[in-house]
Amino acid sequence: MSDGSSFSITTPIFYVNDVPHIGHAYTEVAADFTARWHRQRGDDTWLLTGTDEHGQKILRTASANDVSPKEWADRLVTDAWKPLLDTVDVANDDFIRTTDERHERGVTAFLQKLYDDGYIYAGEFEGFYCVGCEEYKQPSDLVPGTGAYEGQQVCAIHSIPVEVLAERNYFFRMSDFEQRLLDLYESNPEFIQPESVRNEIISFVKQGLRDLSISRSSFDWGIQIPWDHDHVLYVWFDALLNYVTALGYGSDDDEAFQRLWPSVHIVGKDIARFHAVIWPAMLMAADLPVPKRVFGHGWLLVGGEKMSKSKLTGIAPSEITDTFGSDAFRYYFLRAVTFGQDGNFSWEDISARYAADLANGFGNLASRLVAMLQKYFDGAVPTRGALTASDEAIDALAVSVTERADAAVEAFAPHEAIAAVWELVDALNGYITEQEPWALAKDDAQRERLGTVLTTALRGLGTVNVLVSPVMPKATEKLWASIGAGGSVAEQRVDRAWEWQGAETVVPLGSGLFPRIEQQPEQGAA
Repeated sequence: MSDGSSFSITTPIFYVNDVPHIGHAYTEVAADFTARWHRQRGDDTWLLTGTDEHGQKILRTASANDVSPKEWADRLVTDAWKPLLDTVDVANDDFIRTTDERHERGVTAFLQKLYDDGYIYAGEFEGFYCVGCEEYKQPSDLVPGTGAYEGQQVCAIHSIPVEVLAERNYFFRMSDFEQRLLDLYESNPEFIQPESVRNEIISFVKQGLRDLSISRSSFDWGIQIPWDHDHVLYVWFDALLNYVTALGYGSDDDEAFQRLWPSVHIVGKDIARFHAVIWPAMLMAADLPVPKRVFGHGWLLVGGEKMSKSKLTGIAPSEITDTFGSDAFRYYFLRAVTFGQDGNFSWEDISARYAADLANGFGNLASRLVAMLQKYFDGAVPTRGALTASDEAIDALAVSVTERADAAVEAFAPHEAIAAVWELVDALNGYITEQEPWALAKDDAQRERLGTVLTTALRGLGTVNVLVSPVMPKATEKLWASIGAGGSVAEQRVDRAWEWQGAETVVPLGSGLFPRIEQQPEQGAA
């Protein structure tokens, strides 16, 4: 049960070098689902997302499109990244851009503190640099190139050749924090999740940390080093600070920072190292609390490969939502993919789940139950009579799935939370089939029993509706307008969903929650 505490959660801020694909949307939806659930538990909840707009990659992309980096960023944010939030129904509380004045002010204050405290120094550096990652690479991060890049060393993530860069830069004394980080991981095993990512991070740190180059002088698109304007800040050092600058760090009003920090970070596993190594070391140096948790989720795969625009495997979220709707998009990726592991996307799988789970499962349950209450009781919700073992089993299951779903969300396992709720969906469909209310309606002597069956099923349906409202906000709001007692389903306590007793009357749905899809989408890149 929630004690009304604060809960802040973030997505990564995404590069504006290209438009978003469903991998980005997956991260947004996972964080949004978790935030919605906590809001409905009564927590003081805050969800942050945004865009990362500095660095060499953005500069090169903008130059290739004959515009300034800021013009490129403005265009992508307006035309692609903010619309993504509407496409998949993300209810974020803030959207930060690294070109925002508030962010630059906070970054400058943070950087100056570390410099004044002796954690930043000037030095020479040479190494293998991947522009795609905006990161210097260890030899172990490189693989032999193939095709056009045969004979070259390429980044294992982006499959493009690395560049050998030699610069006089400023360095962050990250090596000073090696043991403190290992102590953090040991004392707080849940700091990094899932376990596979945690083990990888611990192994990396145990190999030894080097000081981190945090400035560039070969280009000027970035936040200037406050004591040396010939250098701009390394894009990751800049970007990671968004999580505190958005809360007012470095400003005259840091009330939100004091109230909501530390946050939970939901990130892709490929950037977990930045968030679980560099970021907490930065915060330790500044005497600030480390994040509450870093969760590195898996990749969405298409044809067995991580999605990539360069490999033509990127799928725009609208390609899915235009056919199935945003609720089905959210349901599918939260249910079908074990959070923390990689998941394969296919049109066939989403079509099958839409038909079985949503149209024939939840949607059909809602439609026929509302229709029977209209037909047999003119929409009035009858009072329950004596309960049978079958009725009590439905009531008990509603309590059980509520508790198990809440625990699963607390454990960052949305797939388990939804699977638990679907036990009740399946049980309600089976209960209606077994009790045969259409047969009871033919016998006036069974009138009380008919009412008991329909009201028991309605209460179970209401529990389901509250529990899946963080997953499917549109469909559940529509159903709430039919069976609820006013207000919004988003106002209902999700951790006490089973307590819902229903309205005095129900009104027709008008149309099904999940219309049947007759025409399959084009297969495209999938």
